[in-house]
Amino acid sequence: MEIGQKVKVKGIKQKPIPPATIIDQLKKSPIGTIKEFRMVDGSGIGFWVEFEENIGTWFFEEELTPIS
Repeated sequence: MEIGQKVKVKGIKQKPIPPATIIDQLKKSPIGTIKEFRMVDGSGIGFWVEFEENIGTWFFEEELTPIS
């Protein structure tokens, strides 16, 4: 996955659960754009995904499916 790539959120495994604004956005449209990434806990990659309303949060790779 790359910065600028469109992705679909296929599930939320992260704890704590994201804020209600993110949950509401995912119900409307689970498609967003990767804006940045970084190593997390030394064993995985986290991706900052931003949605249409300029809100975003971090997701793990296994929570995302590339669509472009």
